Amino acid sequence: MQKLSVVIIAFNEEQNIRRCIESVLNIADEIIVLDSNSTDATKSICNEYDVRFENQEWLGYSEQKNYANNLSANNFVFSIDADEAVSPELEKSILDIKNTVKLGQAFIVKRLTNYCGKWIKHSGWYPDAKLRLWFKDEGKWEGDLHENVVFKNKIEEITLKGDLFHYSYHSINQHIAQFNKFTEIGAAEAFKKGKKSNWFIASYKSIWKFKRDYFFKLGFLDGYYGFIICSISAFATFTKYIKLKELHKNANK
Repeated sequence: MQKLSVVIIAFNEEQNIRRCIESVLNIADEIIVLDSNSTDATKSICNEYDVRFENQEWLGYSEQKNYANNLSANNFVFSIDADEAVSPELEKSILDIKNTVKLGQAFIVKRLTNYCGKWIKHSGWYPDAKLRLWFKDEGKWEGDLHENVVFKNKIEEITLKGDLFHYSYHSINQHIAQFNKFTEIGAAEAFKKGKKSNWFIASYKSIWKFKRDYFFKLGFLDGYYGFIICSISAFATFTKYIKLKELHKNANK
């Protein structure tokens, strides 16, 4: 059986970390929590379990995750966020692959998000496929916001049965506050890649984002919160492209 290191990055996650750790106890041969100097009860909760708890100043999404992976004793790693939890069906799938996994394979999980107490099964949020299990020597995280695992060589990607539960936003206010941070990072990432923006692009992209998620990706089936999610996502898209426009404007001064 292949030994598995479960790697979690955290910051002020007292609301989520216990659920996350308990969901991986049956699949993990090692659990590492890399914290970026939490000021709440995150550390004391982790100390209740057989967890390796380490601190590291925030390096950025990809670098923080790579740093955490490098702490692991095992080559086979499962990267999970503190606000996520393994479903019983996904737990079974992971236990099964520990008996059969081999080098050159990586595994994708489907993420199901809980928004203000409601499971969101449409709205462009499900299935939110994420590659999360792989041999760390074969690839590493890259990217500032929408980070992805980049591999040295071609690998076989396999989608596992079962969902990874994602407890995202507990209130609409939290969602609105968070998108300002994410659009800042997204605009900076687009700027680095040389992408351009103007009023037309910002308007077109945001309108299309709402139409796609609410109508074509069936956001209306998620009811009230589906409309809220699609509306905020559209406005976040508009905001990102306006911020990108401002970055180019300031760069040309």
